[in-house]
Amino acid sequence: MFESLSERLSSVFKSLSGRGRITEANIGDAMHDVRKALLEADVSYNVVKQFCKDVREAALGAEVIKSLHPGQVMIKIVNDELTRLMGPVDTRIYFVSPGPTVIMLAGLQGGGKTTTVAKLGKYLVSKGKRPLLVADDLQRPAAIEQLKILGEQTEIDVYSEEIRDAVRVARNALRHAKDSGHDVVVIDTAGRLHIDEEMMTEVANVAKAVTPHQIYLVCDAMTGQDAVNSAKEFNERLELDGVILTKLDGDARGGAALSVKAVTGKPIKFIGVGEKLDKLEEFHPDRMASRILGMGDVVTLVEKAQEQFDAEEAVKLQRKMAKGSFGFDDFLKQMQAVKKMGGMKDMLKLMPGIGSQLQDVDFDGAEFKQMEAIVHSMTPAERRDPDLIDPPRRRRIASGSGTDPHDVSSLVKTFKRSRDMMKAMSGGGLGGLRNLFSGGFNMDAMNAAMTRGRKIKQRSKRKRVIKRRGKLKKKR
Repeated sequence: MFESLSERLSSVFKSLSGRGRITEANIGDAMHDVRKALLEADVSYNVVKQFCKDVREAALGAEVIKSLHPGQVMIKIVNDELTRLMGPVDTRIYFVSPGPTVIMLAGLQGGGKTTTVAKLGKYLVSKGKRPLLVADDLQRPAAIEQLKILGEQTEIDVYSEEIRDAVRVARNALRHAKDSGHDVVVIDTAGRLHIDEEMMTEVANVAKAVTPHQIYLVCDAMTGQDAVNSAKEFNERLELDGVILTKLDGDARGGAALSVKAVTGKPIKFIGVGEKLDKLEEFHPDRMASRILGMGDVVTLVEKAQEQFDAEEAVKLQRKMAKGSFGFDDFLKQMQAVKKMGGMKDMLKLMPGIGSQLQDVDFDGAEFKQMEAIVHSMTPAERRDPDLIDPPRRRRIASGSGTDPHDVSSLVKTFKRSRDMMKAMSGGGLGGLRNLFSGGFNMDAMNAAMTRGRKIKQRSKRKRVIKRRGKLKKKR
């Protein structure tokens, strides 16, 4: 997300970092480039105008003019202004007692509203709640069936009726939730391809009938200013409590995220960052500003790690690391946890300074599958002690996993380096993990590893091409 905007802003700050001192003239040049970058990112013109004005005023302060590191100071100022623009932080869902708490989702058709209902339900379950999802989109064909399927996948109850009265379905669902002990009700509502009076009237009538405690608008971030304009119109009719931006992982520009709060005055509550039902994240303006400026998001990374790594398991692994007895079975467990965190590439994007270097690096699921195949082709003794893997064993493992002996050798070498690094850095279970992500991470080592990875891939590719050519010559 925000790739194009991040690249443009990075080039602006690089041009400033080469200056010995900052002046009003080069601030003016920098803000011209920032303004252009934001407009190209489809940020609202009025928002861009005010943002650039605020940054310029802050940058012209005496402490900035005297600074020996103008590029760094400008990054700090832009970071603060971006955080203010998208903030404040408001990810809380206000639950009532006695329940149930009623949450209604509105939005245009095609914005991912029904999927977001299921994602929000899964999020609520993780917070210890017992939600009921209500299929009240009676306009879109198969909307009810879609929510039922998503309910089965998430093991969350779904309420639906075979009638065409949205108000009546909502009322009956609320009554059912009270009788069956559900403490949160999440209502899906009908959308249209564009805002019209019929849709607005129906949504307003449902809201009037069940008096939801919170109304969230679901917007497709990839529609840019259209998402912001629809949010403004919905807010005028429904009095929104917040916005959920979907498909933010596919939005390289970021205009909606940067504009919607300033235009509507309503906070962004959650963001959808993938198709899977666990890809709904709380929105934190400071973390998002850090991502936009290429500084990563260590806090989110640690939170994801804490969700996936069991504390007792982490202590056991830490002891193994300290003893140097960390084996391939442990390695596979770690890889599975990384996959649950969103995959290696998504995880590395959250690390400061790495996200921008990942364009040419392939961390797709195929690589994980290849690693798993190689490990599963090893004997239990070889998994515990990779030093046993000599050339004959390497050939046997390669044959069993459908890979090249060089791939096996490369994985074993990488594993040994990782084991040595983890042994050196082991120091307190999850605390050690936090240190790894927040300060102990060796950036030079990662850059070198990525370079080696690219070279190994290129070498393997060349070998396969040469081998293929040799076979063709023999056939001729």
